[in-house]
Amino acid sequence: MLLKDAEIGDTCIVEKIHLPFQMERRLEALGMTKDTPVSVINRKGKGILIIKLRGTRFALGYNITKNIEVRRAV
Repeated sequence: MLLKDAEIGDTCIVEKIHLPFQMERRLEALGMTKDTPVSVINRKGKGILIIKLRGTRFALGYNITKNIEVRRAV
């Protein structure tokens, strides 16, 4: 599943990130690495999400969320 498809309140685990090298490294520097839990706090329109990652809230646009593969946390 892609991060853009997650609903409010879902907690997902990052599987893969398919972004340009520099953007992928930036997300990794912010703490978004493989097997990291991400909680969806809010949705704004088509694929725009506000997430909680390692205790910090981030807003991610559609062009980013459509390129992050996740699985639902149990």
